[in-house]
Amino acid sequence: MSSLKIAALAAVLSIGSTPAFAHATFEKSEATVGSGYKGVLRVPHGCGKEATHTVRVQLPPELVAVKPMPKAGWKLETKTGPYPVPFNNHGHELREGVREIIWSGGNLPDEHYDEFVFAGTVAPSATADVLYVPVTQICANGQQAWTEIPLAGQKAGALQNPAPSIRLIKAQGQQQPSVYTAGAMTVTSAWTRATPKSAPVAGGFVTITNTGKESDTLIGGSFANAGSVEVHEMSMDNGVMRMRALTQGLEIKPGQTIELKPGGYHLMFMQLKAPNVEGERIKGSLTFRKAGNVEIDFAVAPVGGPMPTAPSGHEHHH
Repeated sequence: MSSLKIAALAAVLSIGSTPAFAHATFEKSEATVGSGYKGVLRVPHGCGKEATHTVRVQLPPELVAVKPMPKAGWKLETKTGPYPVPFNNHGHELREGVREIIWSGGNLPDEHYDEFVFAGTVAPSATADVLYVPVTQICANGQQAWTEIPLAGQKAGALQNPAPSIRLIKAQGQQQPSVYTAGAMTVTSAWTRATPKSAPVAGGFVTITNTGKESDTLIGGSFANAGSVEVHEMSMDNGVMRMRALTQGLEIKPGQTIELKPGGYHLMFMQLKAPNVEGERIKGSLTFRKAGNVEIDFAVAPVGGPMPTAPSGHEHHH
């Protein structure tokens, strides 16, 4: 066999032995909404011919309660931040968590392959079909950024440096909690209580998160069964419970989550036109000074009962 044919055969064999993934990807590319997910990030090479010494992973807000796995020979750091929607983790409400994972100080040569691992949960409030997780490899004289996210109508395969992705699957029969947005304001957990036929007023409760960089103010809203809606505060004054209307509204600062709940800030539905019936969902809205109106549905809990809860579908992960 001639040397030319041998060289050609060697080239074919070398191509065939190249890993099937040239980009950073996840070993498990699917996850179920409301369930645990183990993210095994596969990093197949360095930056050009240089070794990778740092791997940064930016987590989308739908991945919550994340815990990264330490890696021998690498320093592990995390950065935390607020969740747009609070997450109920086995009865404990989480309002913030890990938003970025950084493994640094290691040495992944260009000719080698490695994996970086974290565990977490896909939030029950997730509505996206696909989650994109931007990843950046940093080397001595440059970086490889897997951070491109397809625009509407664009195929991920057309991107040169696509962010690793996770396709979301809705659990069968899983009831997803309603999430509403107006500008930078995110509203969830909207509920009220059943009322007797003669009741003139009722309380309304929601959780509001400001995901923006400026403060906004809740100034009112509407409720199908009421003549008007006011924003109130209930507080203790010298051992006496007092309630007052917040005529200037309720300010929500950047990154802040405020829960309107019994015994604290709440909405007051005035001049009820019909009783609230347990199990129903009643239409209403919230009005923000900057973000404007957002239409929402209020779930009706029993008289004196707690907020209605939907099945979380949450699974333990190890």
